[in-house]
Amino acid sequence: MPKKRNIILLILFITWTVCYMDRMVMTVAIPYIAKDFNLTSVEMGVVISAFFLGYALFQIPGGMLADKFGARKVMAIAVSWWSAFTAFTGMATSLLSMLIIRFLFGLGEASFPGGSWKTVSTWFPKKERATANSFMLSSNSLGPAIAPLFVVGIMAAFSWRSVFYFLFIPGMIVVALILYFVRNKPEDSNMISPEELKIINEKDPEECSANKLSFRDVVKLPVVWKIFFTFFAFDIVFWGFSSWIPTYLVNARGFKLVKMGIIASLPFFAGTIGTVAGGYFSDKYFVGKRRFVIIISLISTALCLILTYITPNEALAMTFLTFTGFFICMAFGGIWALPMNILPSEVMGSSSGLINFAGQIAGFISPIAIGFLVQMAGGSFGIAFAFLVVACLISTSIAFTIHEKKEVNINGKTN
Repeated sequence: MPKKRNIILLILFITWTVCYMDRMVMTVAIPYIAKDFNLTSVEMGVVISAFFLGYALFQIPGGMLADKFGARKVMAIAVSWWSAFTAFTGMATSLLSMLIIRFLFGLGEASFPGGSWKTVSTWFPKKERATANSFMLSSNSLGPAIAPLFVVGIMAAFSWRSVFYFLFIPGMIVVALILYFVRNKPEDSNMISPEELKIINEKDPEECSANKLSFRDVVKLPVVWKIFFTFFAFDIVFWGFSSWIPTYLVNARGFKLVKMGIIASLPFFAGTIGTVAGGYFSDKYFVGKRRFVIIISLISTALCLILTYITPNEALAMTFLTFTGFFICMAFGGIWALPMNILPSEVMGSSSGLINFAGQIAGFISPIAIGFLVQMAGGSFGIAFAFLVVACLISTSIAFTIHEKKEVNINGKTN
């Protein structure tokens, strides 16, 4: 019998893909926006980071809204909001108006992640959550993979402004899908059979003996803060890499528009596979010791970053660049497997919002920091690559301290 819950998972996958396309087209278009607005490298970084400031500020409140009012309504409003501000981005007439629009864009989108993680936690039994979550989050790589190709196609025919106008349409389609199919609880859905509902609501022995946790209890767990800081350092790498790769290819490697679009998409197509692999390996081979998926992936990411920068041969360097995308996204899948299996569904919206808040602080800092480092180095990306490698090693070091079974048991007590 087909699993109807996978329809919900597919809708979340599509929504995240649109989310990341809307977010990532800026990183591809920014070299050309910079020419129109006469932006410096630091100002380019600030434009990219403006989104993350709004996104970070509303992560925790957005997750709490999903816990209080239900994921369905909150996700639909969030998608409507960000789709509108994607279109408004194309209307910006100055650096100031662009910054205001991107800040408000991030503020509205911030409610979506907590709602999506709460939906996975509610619609899937514990044994399937890491795999389901990694499939959903593989869209975080697919969106950036599609974005360069989309931008190149639209810009070749129209302009960078048209890119943002066109993206309003898929956003509205996604809102319709959420409202039609998604329910806050599987028992409220007409498409779920009693047999499947029994599987979804089946508790493992640990969950059955668990005391309910409040968000206040979750904040007191050391393991949550270890994941918080692991994800912070990780996202310094992810958003530094994602935000500046198109500019690196154009300015440092001398790629033209079409070639840049194709090459910039390759790390993220590879990353789509890497994210799924991170969650799958966590569920299949590393239950209780998921930190090793993260550690192996991040060390490999650091190595590939170094090889990408120091390799003069273009084809070989782009191969290392592609492998960087695979390993960094594999770490992403491994990191998010942790809260999905440690924390209860009742607080998943607010808890995931707290953890994701760390990543969005990093998303705000990293593009500006790299812009500053590139400008300070006179256009060279050497120091910027070193910055990303160091962040990889810091994230690895923190992940090494996470011992799932020793640090938290299902009764909500720290050991």
